[in-house]
Amino acid sequence: MFAIIETGGKQLKVEQGQEIWVEKLNAEEGATFTFDKVLMVGGEAVKVGSPVVEGATVTAKVEKHGRGKKITVFKYKAKKNYKRKQGHRQPYTKLTIEAINA
Repeated sequence: MFAIIETGGKQLKVEQGQEIWVEKLNAEEGATFTFDKVLMVGGEAVKVGSPVVEGATVTAKVEKHGRGKKITVFKYKAKKNYKRKQGHRQPYTKLTIEAINA
């Protein structure tokens, strides 16, 4: 059984037992988090929501919080002596999908 959920402005296909990385969630490590925005549930019978499947939830366990690799943003304008360098590390949350309830 699989489900398509929406979190952090992205849509993810998840299955039970799968580990996923999502945009940072406000939840403690070791706690459970429930996704209510389930767009589709599949298996033997497929349920497609408009826009969400009513009564469907996906439960996940919060494994850890962290930050991604550093990226460098560099702005430059030729002949104007204008340079700006900035770094960024995106925060994320690692989850393990425990159950898909349809």
